Order: sequence, then C-alpha cells, then structure tokens
Amino acid sequence: MYHARTMTQNPGSNLPEFTVGDLARALKRSVEDAFGHVRVRGEISQPKRHSSGHLYLRLKDDSAVIEAVCWRPTVAKLGLVPEEGMEVICTGRLTTYPTRSQYQLIIESMELAGEGALLKMLEERKRRLAAEGLFAPERKKKLPFLPRVIGVITSPTGAVIRDILHRLADRFPRHVLLWPVAVQGEQAAAQVAAAIAGFNSLAPGGPVPRPDLIIVARGGGSLEDLMAFNEEVVVRAAAASVIPLISAVGHETDTTLIDYASDLRAPTPTAAAELAVPVRAELLAQLLDLERRSLRGLTRGLTERRTRLEGLARGLGDPRALINERAQRLDDRGERLSRAIATLTERGRTRLERLAAAIRHPREKLAEARARLATEARALPAALRSAARLEERRVRLEGLGQLLESYSYKGVLARGFALISDPQHRPLTTAAEAAKAPALTLTFHDGTVTAHPSGTTPPPTVPHKPKRPAPASSGGQGSLF
Repeated sequence: MYHARTMTQNPGSNLPEFTVGDLARALKRSVEDAFGHVRVRGEISQPKRHSSGHLYLRLKDDSAVIEAVCWRPTVAKLGLVPEEGMEVICTGRLTTYPTRSQYQLIIESMELAGEGALLKMLEERKRRLAAEGLFAPERKKKLPFLPRVIGVITSPTGAVIRDILHRLADRFPRHVLLWPVAVQGEQAAAQVAAAIAGFNSLAPGGPVPRPDLIIVARGGGSLEDLMAFNEEVVVRAAAASVIPLISAVGHETDTTLIDYASDLRAPTPTAAAELAVPVRAELLAQLLDLERRSLRGLTRGLTERRTRLEGLARGLGDPRALINERAQRLDDRGERLSRAIATLTERGRTRLERLAAAIRHPREKLAEARARLATEARALPAALRSAARLEERRVRLEGLGQLLESYSYKGVLARGFALISDPQHRPLTTAAEAAKAPALTLTFHDGTVTAHPSGTTPPPTVPHKPKRPAPASSGGQGSLF
C-alpha cells in the first residue's frame, strides 16, 4: 500500500518510519477512499464567502464540528443561500487538508433539513422585516388606472412573459419593458433586486421610458425554487420601490415575502396582467353607455327648459310691442338731444364773446409794460448811487467796529492784566477799595479766580459768572476797570 522508498527500518523496531508529507497523503487517500460519498446533516455555523467565490463554513451538532468547503462552480448551483443557524443536509465527499492537519467535507449539493426548518426561518425573517415596517399597509401605493408603460421582471425564456404579453394584448395593449433576470439560483435574488432598483432609477422623459407599474413574476415551483423571492435584499428593494409594484410569484397557493412588501399580490402572472390594465372593450362599452346616458340627459334637460320657457313666455307681453314703444321713446330722446346741443352751443358762444370783450388786447399790455420799464430805467442811476453810498457806510461801520473792539478791556486781559471786582461785580481800582472788600474776584482772559485780602476770613465759595461791563460810550475811551 505504501511506497518502499518512504519507509525506513529503525534498528531494534519493526515499525516503518514516514515523512510528514507521506503520512498526510496516506491519510488523505484513506479518508477519501472510505468516505468518497457521504450525506451529512448539521447546523450551519460561521458561513463565509471568500473573494475567490468559494464558500467556507462549519457543520455542527450537539457533539461535534466539521469544517466544510463548497467550490465556486458548485455555490452557483446550490439553490439557496447558506445562513447562520440553518439546518441542512449536505452531500459530498470527505477529504483532508494536510497543511492544517484537518479533515473537511467538500460540499457538492445542499438542501434544507426539512420544510419545517425552512418555514421556521422564513417566519422569523418575516417577523423581523415586519417589525421594521416594511409590510405596513400605509406604505402601499395605489396602482395607476391605465399605465402607459409596464415593466416586467422575470425570465426572458419562460412561459411567464408570454402569458403576460398575451393577456395584456387581449385586455388593453400597453408598452412593455422586460428586465431579464434569473428566477432561481444563487444570483436570482441579487438580479431581481437590481432590476427593481434599475426601473426606479430611470429618469422620466429619458431615452428609455420609465414604467408606471412594475410586475415581478415567476411560475410555480417548490419552496426551495421560490427562495430567491424570500431573500431580504428582494424584500427591501420591493418596499423601497417608488413605482407601484405587483408581485406574481408562483401559483395561487404559493406565498413569498415579496408578496407582503409589494403594493399588490397577484395569485398568478396572468392575474397580474389582469390587475395591471382594464379591459379595453369593457371601457369602450362603458364609454358608449355613458355617452348615451349623457345624450338622453341633455335631450331631457333641453326639453324641460323649452317647456318652461314657453310657459314663461305666455305670461309676458308681446315683445314686438315692447320694442316699438322703446323705439318711439328713443326717437323722442334723440330729437330733444339735438335741440339741447344747439341751445348749449349758443350759450357757450355768448359767454365766450362776453369774456373776449373783457380781455385787454396784448398790444395795450405790451405798451404798459414798456412804459413801466422806461420809468424803472430812469430810476436805475439813482439806485446805483444809493448803493455806492451804502457800501461806503458799510466800510466805515466795519472800521468803527474794529476800533471799538480794540478799546475793549478784553484785549488788555489778553496781554496779561486782570480785572479785580468785589462780590457785587463792581470793579475795584485802588488798593484801599480792595482791602475793604470781603472777597476779590480776579478775572483773566481765560477764566475767573476768587481771592481774599490778607487778614480776612474767606467766606464760602459761590461760583458765579462774571458780569460783562457795559460798552464804552462813543464820546471817549472810558476807564479800563
């Protein structure tokens, strides 16, 4: 069974010796020969999708754990997405991984351990999504009565799209946009969610028309076949759709989670087409019936109004007599108006002539103005001479004012002198008068200071404003103090 070159005999022992690699390969062959095809039931733990596309996970039960790997080509054919805690039955072969000295299961197929486990998982997912409000009735949108464009998300090769197109053509032909997707397998959920988001991302009025209604459809199948429409990514995409969405997955008895998130559930894809558009023939018949009813109502209304009008006309006088009377009255008013216009015109002419007689001729006013101008021209030289004398007097007055300002005692104060006065603001010109005063006020050019003669008690200081002396008479200079 083993190559002779890999074994050596140890002196004193009859056991052969192996290298580590030879022993690992021998174990690998033994395990693969003994467990070349096995079915293992267990609970999925720590599922991990590697960037290479391979799936790594663990299968466990109450007493043991086994590593498992599913290669990328097989992952795409599993038909379900492995999740934590999911109980499954895996079919494959057992092998070893010498680098880590461990054995592992190579998964070739995977199925749920039982429909009860799958339903339990779906019920738990439904409860969790419902708690988020994704199935709330207030989120449901009203379907358009007659959509212009209908977007269909389904397989392009199945009978579903043909059934929908035929049913739409029978009821009311509409423009249909097909977004082809896989409706089963590992990529189905992601493609369906991307298709719903893709239709919603189309801009209104763009080169590709934006659907007014979306139908997500698939034919019947087992619970595992419909698992793509139970995936959370599909449910969230349906709940987030701004465009009204109809779910038509499976047969009437099949229920998937997208049915709860959609705005309306159809029992079959054909029923979805029936819910999407009304019957054109029925609409035409209804329109014709409404037209007939409208005509009957209009005719009846006109007849009733004609009868009423005839009854009212019998209670009125002859319209021709009324018109003739009004015409005669109009002729009378016309004649009176003509006479009134002539009278008013004559009165206006008389008044205008009276006013014209009272107006002086412009030549008279011009002659009067010319005489007044000549008189004022003769008085102009005298006025100019008076103005010259006024200028001389103004110059003289300014000179006298400057002389008066030079005689003011303020100019003396500015040269360093002071004005001495008693409390009654009488100027003191001698030392004897200053000695008798209880207080002295010294006025300088920039302010006033209070002083007291020596030997006297100063009274309380009372601020006062110095009295401006009377201006000197024009007959002489006057006293400095």
